[in-house]
Amino acid sequence: MTLRLILTRHAKSAWDNPLDSDHQRPLNARGQHAAPLIGRWLAQKGYLPGEALVSDAARTRQTWAKLGAELPAPVPARFEPALYHAAPDVMLRVLQGAKAECVIMIGHNPGIAAFADLLLAQRPAHPGFGSYPTCATLVAEFDGLAGWNDLAFGAGRALDFVVPRDLE
Repeated sequence: MTLRLILTRHAKSAWDNPLDSDHQRPLNARGQHAAPLIGRWLAQKGYLPGEALVSDAARTRQTWAKLGAELPAPVPARFEPALYHAAPDVMLRVLQGAKAECVIMIGHNPGIAAFADLLLAQRPAHPGFGSYPTCATLVAEFDGLAGWNDLAFGAGRALDFVVPRDLE
């Protein structure tokens, strides 16, 4: 079977409140604008997740709320503490517990950029892929897998990569 992963970095967050921990930082105005753009793009392209795996940080939860609201149907979400600033090996372990054939994962840099790079056989040509800016989104497919447990690094094919600026 072919599995699809949508890998999104959280939208731009605020540093306004010095009392907020990194985990508590909310989206800023730019992030609140960008997340729905990505959600609409996913819906228009037909990249529709059946499951969401989201870091439990405030900015990733808010990114998911804004992005997910643009999808045509509700998507069950799991808010995973392990995805907060996760390294690629942790992200892979969390993904291997997914059940849907199309999964969206929302996390943080630098782990998400490294995870995206490790998953693909060939990087997309987009100039933003290496830095994976806020709300950057990769759509990758993996052929011939019985489930996410079979996923290995280097097996993915990039279908699409976009950053919010591309959509404005």
